Amino acid sequence: MAAVEEHVPQSPEADEETQTITLSHHNTPQTLTLPLSATITDLSEAVSSTLSVPATNQKFMIQKLGLLKPPFKDPALPVSSFAAAKITLMGATNTELQSLNEARAVAARTFTRPKPRQTVQAYKTHDWKREQEENQYTFATLRPLPYLPNPSRSLAFLQRLKDDAGIKASMRRHKFSVPLLTEMNPVEHTTASMDGVSRTLGLNRNRGEVIELRLRTDAYDGYRDYKTIRRTLCHELAHNVWSDHDRNFWNLCHEIEKEVEKADWKTGGNMVGNEEYYEGGGGGFGGEEEADDGGWTGG
Repeated sequence: MAAVEEHVPQSPEADEETQTITLSHHNTPQTLTLPLSATITDLSEAVSSTLSVPATNQKFMIQKLGLLKPPFKDPALPVSSFAAAKITLMGATNTELQSLNEARAVAARTFTRPKPRQTVQAYKTHDWKREQEENQYTFATLRPLPYLPNPSRSLAFLQRLKDDAGIKASMRRHKFSVPLLTEMNPVEHTTASMDGVSRTLGLNRNRGEVIELRLRTDAYDGYRDYKTIRRTLCHELAHNVWSDHDRNFWNLCHEIEKEVEKADWKTGGNMVGNEEYYEGGGGGFGGEEEADDGGWTGG
């Protein structure tokens, strides 16, 4: 009796062809395998499950398509239509978000913790009121991004801003207390369109809860000009009071800038170079760089 071959039907998924997608996240290549019929929604779900970047944090910078983020305007956009393009994923992982939230909590506790009294030395002239105010009206925590190259250098940059004589004087005058000053990942705040590339230089969350500054160059191979970053910080500090870029905001922003100039002992109160001070009807940064889209709220 002849043997009968048993045929086990395969599921449609087993026969479906796949495609390989390579994207860059935090400047590191990541490879995902998806069905040939996958859509950008499927890609988003794969990123969420594989790379632990939730959909709410995802931004895809896709060559020729620009910036796409959930919820997508075309959720059925085939991945195969841009699989060969350069894809950059911007967004923090769940672990990074948890770390940032922990840093905020530590910063908040630091603000409420009383400072230890220092021993008075009679032979020194000491402005205790000023020292107390500088300890209160400052940045409680400095936080570089640990996953970017040379975080210690970024920390030193943030420390320099915190210790800047002009910044200290202005924060003391306006009674600005900021729990967390951190750096911004350039790739997550760069958008490309038909009009060119736009770069956000800083962000202020919840009127001074967190301030982010763009310290690095786009290629991560260096740092931006110190006084340009300090000017951005002046802009973001003004958002502690005013969210919208209206006349009230710009008046305060320019006031802070002048205070920083006046207290800048290294330059005797004079900025070096025309690019260090901006004016104009709307105020702000020239070219394709903008300080921010206004102060914003949220987690």
